[in-house]
Amino acid sequence: MTARTGRVPYAQQRPRDVGGGVWSVPVPIPGSPLGCTLVYAIESPGGPVLVDAGWNHPDAWEALGGGLSALGFDVAAVRGVVVTHFHPDHAGLAGRVREESGAWIAMHEADAALVRLMRELGGGQAGLRAEMLRRAGAGPDDVARATGERPAPPAAPDRELRDGDLVDLPGRALRAVHTPGHTPGHICLHLEDAGRLFTGDHILPGITPHIGIYPYDRDDVDPLGDFLGSLDRVGELGPLDALPAHEWMFPNAAARAAEIRQHHEEKLARLRILLAERAQPLTIWEVAAMMTWNRPWADLPAVPRGMAAGEAAAHLRTLEVRGHVRRVSGAGPVRFQALDS
Repeated sequence: MTARTGRVPYAQQRPRDVGGGVWSVPVPIPGSPLGCTLVYAIESPGGPVLVDAGWNHPDAWEALGGGLSALGFDVAAVRGVVVTHFHPDHAGLAGRVREESGAWIAMHEADAALVRLMRELGGGQAGLRAEMLRRAGAGPDDVARATGERPAPPAAPDRELRDGDLVDLPGRALRAVHTPGHTPGHICLHLEDAGRLFTGDHILPGITPHIGIYPYDRDDVDPLGDFLGSLDRVGELGPLDALPAHEWMFPNAAARAAEIRQHHEEKLARLRILLAERAQPLTIWEVAAMMTWNRPWADLPAVPRGMAAGEAAAHLRTLEVRGHVRRVSGAGPVRFQALDS
């Protein structure tokens, strides 16, 4: 969902002082319509602490180092990197920063566990992705196109955070707020001494983050339900200034959290009607093809199709948890059917 249009192209963005001992550095994401990750540097007596680090790419590394230098910092002096979540546009360069500076890397324990698993699986992840797509009802062509090369897993963290932990940031109060949904270990970071919230991908001003289930047919998790609960939790923090990892900074994180929650409730309602209109159960892939995305399903490339299927699965799972749909298991892909209620 695009709610606003205030995004500035990466080429027009510059490192800047955002006040209160915080600076932002735009770090490009190669080939992404998002343009860049906003990496934040927070001043401390022992050297700056970064919130996220950006994609592991030579252009991104040059932008991060050059941006910090333009602000009067040396990447070699970085004290630590707090990763809001393990995705490559956030955690990718954290290992390189650690190599250059000896900085610690911190992330939530749930995402740290996923990073360890990804590093153990290595090249075996492609086979798991292919089987996941087949179980969702994807055809052979979609499976083949969606299981190509992916970014290497990020560096393993030195420190694991839990909800409520204070980050090692002398002289400031930076507290981890566990906001699962986009990833199991996503965290926002509340700079309590300044009334600010680093929101990562949890709350963005113009779009909503991807919420998916992987593997698609899991029935032991409810990431969208977790995400909606996390939005409520951010709302309880009050009208804090939001410093997101993409797009632009904005006031009143709580108000935006409420908007995003409403968006998903409306999407759940539409999906429930869609399923009720079908006499036969549908696969996750069939449901995804019928939902509304930023482009028609036929025009979506392989990887975005896979992400759309993950998001369809997350919405189906929340409807299942709420008692509005049931899954039908058999020899083939899992299917879902509406329940009368």
